Amino acid sequence: MAQILIVDDEERIRTILRLMLMSAGHQVHEAENGKVALELLETQSVDLVVSDMRMDQMGGIQLLAAIREQELGCPLIFITAFATLESAVEALRLGAADYLVKPFEEKDVLLAIERALGVRRILAENIRLRQQVSASQSEIYGVFISPPMQKVAELAEKVAASSATVLLTGQSGSGKEVVARYIHQCSPRTKERFVALNCAAMAPSLLEAELFGHEKGAFTGADKMRVGKFEFATEGTLFLDEIGELPLEAQAKLLRAIQEKSVQRVGGNREIPINCRLICATNRDLTEQVRQGLFREDLYYRLAVFPIELPPLSHRREDIAPLVRHCVAKHGERPPDGDLLTPAALRLLQNHPWPGNVRELFNAVERAMIMKGGGGPFSSDDFPHLHRTETGLQPVDVDKLFTLPATGIDYEELQRSIVSQALDLTQGNQSAAARLLGVSRARFRTLLSLLGEVVPLQGRQIVLRVRRKLT
Repeated sequence: MAQILIVDDEERIRTILRLMLMSAGHQVHEAENGKVALELLETQSVDLVVSDMRMDQMGGIQLLAAIREQELGCPLIFITAFATLESAVEALRLGAADYLVKPFEEKDVLLAIERALGVRRILAENIRLRQQVSASQSEIYGVFISPPMQKVAELAEKVAASSATVLLTGQSGSGKEVVARYIHQCSPRTKERFVALNCAAMAPSLLEAELFGHEKGAFTGADKMRVGKFEFATEGTLFLDEIGELPLEAQAKLLRAIQEKSVQRVGGNREIPINCRLICATNRDLTEQVRQGLFREDLYYRLAVFPIELPPLSHRREDIAPLVRHCVAKHGERPPDGDLLTPAALRLLQNHPWPGNVRELFNAVERAMIMKGGGGPFSSDDFPHLHRTETGLQPVDVDKLFTLPATGIDYEELQRSIVSQALDLTQGNQSAAARLLGVSRARFRTLLSLLGEVVPLQGRQIVLRVRRKLT
């Protein structure tokens, strides 16, 4: 069942089409001209438009142009009584899904609608991909605002105009695929495919077939011919992630493909020309792998024509706040207009070392969203698993820090002194004091309830008034 809009200035034609389409199980909307149809499309989502060509105020050609300009994603079928070869060619050239002549047969209309609904799925996918590419560009400038990442964006734009092979290096989770997509988006190949393959995720025995394709019967299970990633990415961009995981045998064949600009499918003899932009990424030190004999030196120099190194998140802490906002938006939540992070939460996130980089940050934000039941604003308490590392706490040699005297101590008094010092250092901020001691805020409050209540005195002096003895 589809939502179909009928646009025709003849009520009799609209009635015939309405009864015909409703009997086929579709829901029908009507408009007497293109102007009314556009007004309806502002509030109503439809899957298909069936329109006359000649109408007062706005005809079918103008309606089609407006639908395409606004990227509404619904195909249009023309039905007209004034059929000429020129008008049919013009309609199809402008992007009409089909062209029917009055009087029409019901079977012809239903067949045209079935075909057009298939076109709609393609249009919707194209719009989604264009929006995804546009989001990739905004992700560079709207999210990565730090000077190191701005430099990465500048390099990406410079190399995008050429067809040079790019090697992206950096820690896992630092955003290498985002930069690869940005290079593709900025390049003349932006209208073609961006094809990604993770070399580490493929079994060595299947990697060659995945890259170069295979002929029917090339191996057990190859029941039909299949094109490889190189062929599939023709005229576009091929992104090979984790290139350092590529086996030596596959490295030799990749080198040949780059040099010859052609591939042979597994089980085949024909040379197939390829023309795609190659971008590779790795979190390994390829020069060290070359020294150890794990990566071919000649391939390394072929790949590293234009190297770009992505800094870890710990070196670009200015990106953390916009990344958090971006993460919330990606999960369908509307971030608040004001600050998404309290000052304490921002300090907590900026002081964390982030060994997993942006991927780890997104996981932390997603966990906080689940626990909070929404998309912020976030406090430091929404990231309890990060508290222990917020101040860069290091393992302490307790024997050197404190030696228990033979006469013993008042353990409660020792605890009270440590808690008091933590509060003093943080000017009475309980969350910050808890982080200094490497405990959760809930645990710190428990200590306060056991040891006493906080009474601020002159300046920053803080004392504890005992409530009850520990048992």
